[in-house]
Amino acid sequence: MKRKPPGTKLSSFVFQVDIMIEDRHHAQALEKLIAGLNDAEFDDYRITSGIRLGELIDERTIEGAEPEPVPIVPQQPNSETSAKADSDSSEGFAPIRAFMKSNKLIRLIVNRGLGIKLSIPCRIINMDEGEHLITVYHVDEKQVYTFRLNEIEDFIE
Repeated sequence: MKRKPPGTKLSSFVFQVDIMIEDRHHAQALEKLIAGLNDAEFDDYRITSGIRLGELIDERTIEGAEPEPVPIVPQQPNSETSAKADSDSSEGFAPIRAFMKSNKLIRLIVNRGLGIKLSIPCRIINMDEGEHLITVYHVDEKQVYTFRLNEIEDFIE
């Protein structure tokens, strides 16, 4: 972007333009745009946005075929099997619920993977049985942490 000598009397004009560039990635398209603007030797330019879709994209979405509905038949779960699974899982959560209800201070042994083991003095705040998550309050650090139940190796009273 070159500056004109102060003695020349030229007028300046500002245009607002929308340009669509197709490429694999946003960064590559932006690189193409900047290279093109620099090659054109404009006095100055400003790129104000880069994610607005143009008419060509709107046309392509309008021309696209409408999706065909696929019928989904809900499976009827076996009531005996589901009741047994629910009782098994609720039995496993009983000690955790007891710690949570009594607000008892426990030590949690957590295996974060890659050889990282944590020993956390904490109180259990919440437990999400569906997602198998447990939320604890670390009493030393005064922070709240969430762990997956498969990361927990032991509860020590």
